[in-house]
Amino acid sequence: MIKEAPVLTIDGPSGSGKGTISTTVAGKLGWHYLDSGAIYRVLGYLAKTRNIAFDDVGGLVNLSQNLDLTFTAQGISLDGKPVGDEIRTEDAGKRASLVSPIPEVRKTLLQWQRARARPPGLVADGRDMGTVVFPNAICKIFLTASAQARADRRFKQLRDKGFDVNIAQLFKEISERDERDANRKVSPLKPAHDAVVLDTTELDIAEVISRVMGEINSRL
Repeated sequence: MIKEAPVLTIDGPSGSGKGTISTTVAGKLGWHYLDSGAIYRVLGYLAKTRNIAFDDVGGLVNLSQNLDLTFTAQGISLDGKPVGDEIRTEDAGKRASLVSPIPEVRKTLLQWQRARARPPGLVADGRDMGTVVFPNAICKIFLTASAQARADRRFKQLRDKGFDVNIAQLFKEISERDERDANRKVSPLKPAHDAVVLDTTELDIAEVISRVMGEINSRL
């Protein structure tokens, strides 16, 4: 009998540091990495480029059934080609939050995501990894931070990439997305009952990584 691959889930709202922490921890463990948020960002991006309306459920499901996505330490590839900055804008995040609540889309992607759990293990980053996608994960982390701290981080990240951004607008968009994600009927953003909740508002990246590594190592 093949032993099931261990899974570490890292959930949390936009700007909580999930991506940075997850990729670093996956690298340290030598595990595979799944950025579930990127899946919905890619779907939103494809819907826009292919003129598929966000109320065209059949069209969106068809897109989700035919995604050729690869996650590596170097980034994300769609149909064998790198896809990066175009899905990391605030507009892409907004489109992702319109696609992600659709039950038919989430159902289509559920098995695709679960199939990413392969030896030696998987670090899964998202909003419902520990509650819905991998409820039996051996370790669940929920990262959070104040909306202002997350807006500040996002502002610096986007500015460093050359984007023209407004901190007040970022704060408004992050707060609105928090509201949508927390109150949606399908897979609302919340910690799993057995998750370790880490508030990263006053923590630097090294401190968060150290705590996450301590949690997963204690369970292996």
